[in-house]
Amino acid sequence: MSDAPTRVDLHVKVLDDRIVERAEAAGVDVLVYAPHFVRLPEIRTRAERFSTDEVTVVPAREVFTGDWRNRRHLLAIGLDDPVPDFITYEAALAEFERQEAAVVVPHPEFLNVSLTRAEVSAYRDRIHAIETYNAKLFERQNARGRRIAEAFDIPGYGSSYAHLRGSIGAAWTEFESDVTDEAALTAALRNREERTVVRRTDPATTARRLVEFAHLGFENSYGKLDRLFLSGMEPTHPRHIAYGGRFDDVAVY
Repeated sequence: MSDAPTRVDLHVKVLDDRIVERAEAAGVDVLVYAPHFVRLPEIRTRAERFSTDEVTVVPAREVFTGDWRNRRHLLAIGLDDPVPDFITYEAALAEFERQEAAVVVPHPEFLNVSLTRAEVSAYRDRIHAIETYNAKLFERQNARGRRIAEAFDIPGYGSSYAHLRGSIGAAWTEFESDVTDEAALTAALRNREERTVVRRTDPATTARRLVEFAHLGFENSYGKLDRLFLSGMEPTHPRHIAYGGRFDDVAVY
C-alpha cells in the first residue's frame, strides 16, 4: 500500500455496486457495513461479494441493546460469532469482549437510541471510539459527540452513516496505518490509533443531509416498528432458532 492514509467510512447501512463505485470515486478505501436486523453471516457474505481491489467492505453489527423504548446502539467490528439485538447492554458488552471486537458508539445522545454522557462515563474503559461526526446529523448534535469524546479521552471517528447511496463520500476517518482489512481495522480501533475525521461541507452534501435526516425519522419510528412487531420474528431476535438458545437468559423480549 502507498504511504497515503487509509480512508475508512466507519458506518454505512447500504451496499451495492454503485455504492462501492461512489466510495472509490471519493477515495474511500474501506466501508464498514452494518445493516439493521441482518445476521452476521449474511453481512459477511455481502461484504465479501462487494469488496474490490480498491474498496474493502468490512462486516459489522450495530446491535440494539435493551428494549424498544430504551434501546442503546453499539457498533461492533471484528466479530466472529453472531450477536442478536434486544439483549441487555451488559450482555452485549460481555459478548463483544469475549470476541475481542472493537466497540464504538454511534450518534451519542441522539434521541432514545444512543448512549448518554453518563453511560459513556460508566463504560469508558470498554468503549474504543465515539462518533464525533455523523454526516446525517446537524452541527449541534455532532458537537455533543465531540464534547463527550473529549471529556472522557476516548478517540473520535466520523462516518457517512449512509442509508441512501448519495451520502457515500460525505465523511470518513483517516488512519495513518494500513487498515484495509477487518483484523487491522479492529486492532487500530482497540489500540486507539491516531486518526483524523474528515467531512465534506459543499452545498450538495449539505442538501443530502436533509434528505438523510428525513429518512432517519421514518427509519427509527414506523419503519422499525413494522419490522419488529408486525412482520414476525426478525433474524436478529435473540430467541431466533439461529442462536440456539444462547441468549435466552439475557433477552428483553
